[in-house]
Amino acid sequence: MIRALLICAGLVLAAASASAQAPAAPEPAPPAAPAAPKTWSSMSPQQQQLLKSYQGKWDSLPPERQQSLANGSQRWLSMSPEQRSSAQQRFTQWRAMPPEQRQQLRQRWQQYKSLPPEQQQRVRESFNRFRQMPPERRTELRKQWRQMSPEQRHRAIPRPPAPRPRSTR
Repeated sequence: MIRALLICAGLVLAAASASAQAPAAPEPAPPAAPAAPKTWSSMSPQQQQLLKSYQGKWDSLPPERQQSLANGSQRWLSMSPEQRSSAQQRFTQWRAMPPEQRQQLRQRWQQYKSLPPEQQQRVRESFNRFRQMPPERRTELRKQWRQMSPEQRHRAIPRPPAPRPRSTR
């Protein structure tokens, strides 16, 4: 049990920091043909208001950046005030991080995304269990995790059972 909680603590630290990046977004689409430029006038007035600092340089932005900004502004407009406040707080935390920490979190996010869906689900469940713990317990687990060597951390992470060999009859 403590082993699972320690693992959870390590994953939660990574996941909590990763969540500081941005609100949860749908899976990115597979790479497609290069994006067509998004014209300023094709966006809603609300999107234009959100992106007004880009108006003068919009046409000089790469099409992928235009599309990313347009999609982000649309997501922002679809959020509730609580979601916006939470996203703003996470963005502020992200901006305050040193570049090395941001890079580390990007790598951890990529590691998570490369896991099979059932392992991702286990990580999410562990993260949710961790978040439901009393703050004192979470602090204690974080402290224990930080005091472990990399080898101890590696051993503490539960591995799925190895497939059992089939009997041949």
